[in-house]
Amino acid sequence: MNNADHPTQSPGNVAGIRRQVVLPLGKSIEIAYNSIRVRFFRSLITTLSLVLAVSFLSFVNVSTDVANGLLATGQPELRQALVRAGYDLAPEDRRADSSSKQRWIVLLSLLVCAVGIVNAQLMAVTERFREIGTMKCLGALDRFVMRLFLLEAGMQGLVGAAAGALGGALFALLNGFILFGGQAVRLVPANELLLSLLWATAAGCLLSLIGVAYPAWVAARMQPVEAMRVEQ
Repeated sequence: MNNADHPTQSPGNVAGIRRQVVLPLGKSIEIAYNSIRVRFFRSLITTLSLVLAVSFLSFVNVSTDVANGLLATGQPELRQALVRAGYDLAPEDRRADSSSKQRWIVLLSLLVCAVGIVNAQLMAVTERFREIGTMKCLGALDRFVMRLFLLEAGMQGLVGAAAGALGGALFALLNGFILFGGQAVRLVPANELLLSLLWATAAGCLLSLIGVAYPAWVAARMQPVEAMRVEQ
């Protein structure tokens, strides 16, 4: 073989030609999916935490939609039924979410949702430090580790948030039916109900990504030996 086949390296070149294999997004998604499938029961615990957190947020939002549907009728007896059920309504209020009490309830539900999701994702990443160390020993780059965890969090967040939003909405409608009868379900504005479902799902997905981003970034920047030494 001549020198044209194997060009020599100049002294100024630090480590010669470095070859890096960049995996396409589709392959990364496949690896993330297989990782969830292999760790099914561990992933299920994280996903259930997402479901419970998002369902609480969805329950509060859809319960407010039920109250708004009843208030829109303008019937005094329905307003009194809402007051007896615990809604803080002033005589001029035309919507349940206009009261400060209801706004605080929505804010509290969002806070509970955020804490639950972020805590679940933080624990899910922390317990996998050794796995991250192994991947880095095999040549995984920092950005690959970040991409893998973000994809897993996105998949879990989408499934968990969608299930939680639907579950919370069903419980809210059932609760409205028990408290106010069939009209509570019949009078719920369809557009507001859909918006509440989308809002709860989007919040769950976003919080899932936020919850996994920082610990995954810290883990990706750890030296392989340091990651392997972390006690589980």
